[in-house]
Amino acid sequence: MTAVADIQKVDGRKARGEKKRRAIVEATLRVIEREGVAGVTHRSVAREAGVPTTAPTYYFATLDDLLIATLVWSAESLCDDMLKIVASGGTAREIASSLAKAVNENRGRTLAEYELYLLAGRRPELKPAARRWLDLAVEVVRPEDPVAFRAFLAAIDGLLMQGLIADVAPNEDELEPIVSFLIRGRDEFTAAPREQ
Repeated sequence: MTAVADIQKVDGRKARGEKKRRAIVEATLRVIEREGVAGVTHRSVAREAGVPTTAPTYYFATLDDLLIATLVWSAESLCDDMLKIVASGGTAREIASSLAKAVNENRGRTLAEYELYLLAGRRPELKPAARRWLDLAVEVVRPEDPVAFRAFLAAIDGLLMQGLIADVAPNEDELEPIVSFLIRGRDEFTAAPREQ
């Protein structure tokens, strides 16, 4: 076997490993959606992911490792979705639409993400992963006024949590005036020009 073939073989195994690892993380979030964090075991996640029972423990030695990976993945996912809208100067309507989707059709996932997020308050080992969402947000937007931007993010968190506990989750028409109010000072937290 040539050196190139050896590298391709290793790369193929690595790619399959990463694919399985991601499937396990995504399955963990689905288990949390359905049963809450209390329902997460290596066995329940393996069953949900359709992988051998030993696979979750191979990739994640402890449940905390699994929860941390799930929290980091979901934070990055949330940033990709929401911050693309904010960073591109999205309208109040676009932001409100995204929030409404999060508390309506994606309610289970949003609830699971917040359950993980709040678990970090009780489990110090999860705190860095929970803070990842804020760090990513600041990194993506690079606000001129970090205080105004953090206030905006705190308000978004509050709107999502209120939407999750409402008897009837708000729709984009109800959220748009609130988001409009929040982004009035957007010039204070829009991205600073990058130095070349």
